[in-house]
Amino acid sequence: MILNLTPHPIRLYVADRPDGLDDLEPGLRLVIEPETKPARLGMIPLITEYRDGIPVELVEYGHAQGLPRRAEGVSYVVSLPVALALAPRRSDLLVPYREVRNASGTVIGCRQLAQPV
Repeated sequence: MILNLTPHPIRLYVADRPDGLDDLEPGLRLVIEPETKPARLGMIPLITEYRDGIPVELVEYGHAQGLPRRAEGVSYVVSLPVALALAPRRSDLLVPYREVRNASGTVIGCRQLAQPV
């Protein structure tokens, strides 16, 4: 079972779906609807510095929030930052891979899922 812990539907397309189409249907294999609570990285603001007069906040990114514990036979689609932060410890996290883009270049789906390692 694959659960979607991103805030938007994950559209999976066939491998040869061309980019540049605005119609969402051609080559659509599956839509994984999002769960009610997305997984996010916690942020801890540390200090504000100024660089050339522009405020720059130093931020520590902490543990994932809204991410369930491992469950047998369950994988979770999460954002790339969440997956990269936890890759050494969580083999059940997947991310959208090989994006599909519409005519204006906006990502509308993916052709595969990937497991960051």
